[in-house]
Amino acid sequence: MILPLTAAPSYCNRFGVALLLVAIADFLFYGQPAGITVLLFAILIAAAVVAVHPAAFSDGKVWLKPAALLVALLPLAETVSPLSVSVALAALAAFALSLSGRLRHRMARIAGQILLFCLAAPVRFVGDFLQWRKAARRFGGRRIRLAAIAVWVMPLTLGAIFVALFGAANPVIEYWLSLIDLIRLLDLIQLTRIAFWLFALAGIWVFLRPRLPRFSKRVSRPNNPLAAAQPAINPQRHVVEDIVFGKAAILRALIVFNILFALQSGLDATYLWGGAALPDGLSYAAYAHRGAYPLIVTALLAAGFVLAALRPGSETSADPLIRRLVYTWVAQNIMLVVSSILRLDLYVGIYALTYWRIAAFVWMGLVAAGLALIIARIALGKSNEWLFSANLLTLSLALYACCYINFAATIASYNVDHSLEMTGQGIPLDAWYLRSLGPEAFPALDRFLDHQGSTADAGAVAEFARLRGVDEGWYRHLQENWRSWSFRDWRLLRYLDSRRPLVLPGVAEPDR
Repeated sequence: MILPLTAAPSYCNRFGVALLLVAIADFLFYGQPAGITVLLFAILIAAAVVAVHPAAFSDGKVWLKPAALLVALLPLAETVSPLSVSVALAALAAFALSLSGRLRHRMARIAGQILLFCLAAPVRFVGDFLQWRKAARRFGGRRIRLAAIAVWVMPLTLGAIFVALFGAANPVIEYWLSLIDLIRLLDLIQLTRIAFWLFALAGIWVFLRPRLPRFSKRVSRPNNPLAAAQPAINPQRHVVEDIVFGKAAILRALIVFNILFALQSGLDATYLWGGAALPDGLSYAAYAHRGAYPLIVTALLAAGFVLAALRPGSETSADPLIRRLVYTWVAQNIMLVVSSILRLDLYVGIYALTYWRIAAFVWMGLVAAGLALIIARIALGKSNEWLFSANLLTLSLALYACCYINFAATIASYNVDHSLEMTGQGIPLDAWYLRSLGPEAFPALDRFLDHQGSTADAGAVAEFARLRGVDEGWYRHLQENWRSWSFRDWRLLRYLDSRRPLVLPGVAEPDR
């Protein structure tokens, strides 16, 4: 098969689009803060993907894909965070694979494709370039390369002539040309900037030419025909597995597990929910902290056991008694997760809130949802692939919702409202940790400083108020660059513009 000459121009067109996007990325991101520009650039990439796949418009429901992509990109307008960027990248990968006709239909397979897409992204451009060169050498590469170069010779040559003529005829154009400083342009070419260009080119290229790595399966053939005719598995091994992991063993295990989990749930009901006195030397905080994470590990192990014991179509899965025991055990696991959430809530109430503790709450909720889906899988007779897809969908919806939650402001507000200084009980506020949360903590810090201004003298509070003013000045200076705009920052700026000046005894008002 002869490689058509149109392959090179098609390749060059995509490369030209990629170079244009790299130039835009340099303008938007290099040495600049990240904000609304991330959403704008994601939309430009999506438009480029549509442009290089014109055949996708033949589908009557083609508008559904851009609409779904826009929904996935909306968190970037709220704020730019690792989570919102990850959601956007996954959505762009699915969008590009969908337009190229490579996206599968089930959630689990789509997740696998996106994972492979991201793993292959760093080397996709290099691989495509080497593959194109190899094909070009085999099928008249010299002609293709010359044709690809020749199409640019005439436009560039005549374009340079026209620019020179316009410069001679028009003083404004002549003035613009005089502003071009070649020496200064050469100074802009730095190693870090070149590295940024290459990184941007590799990242953009994977969306313009979406491909998935191919894995060849090698089947080893035995050299000895007699060995091939013998059974590959020892029958005695099957007997051992049937005894150790058979129906009787699983039935006994479920009975024991239900008793143990009932005991644990009973202890939690007594001490955490019932308020019974703990043994000497053990506080509620220690009881809550020591049990939260191990219980989640226990629930995950229980879920793995249920999936292994009740495989679809197995003998154990069809037994009514085992199914009832599994339902009871999974329900106890859900109660165990709820107990873990209560433990963590008690611990947070004593030792304040942090990012990791919020992540633990989200994680525990996902585990509880996964356990409920296990019951649904058994009751409905679904496959493990269905369960995996349902869990992925739940995880995706949870992460998408988290993109709109201002966790820094939530942590700051909770810690201020439950601090010793504000309520007279609990632990003192770690104001320096709140400052590390960034500008989103400004409203909570202002409430804290307002309260301290009327009850405390100068000292540390005055110094902290001064630093609060410095941080606001830096933040306002950063927001003067339009590239850093986000809806969350816009709301915060409105608050900063509308609040009254902070006044503390002996503290000058910070510069606005």
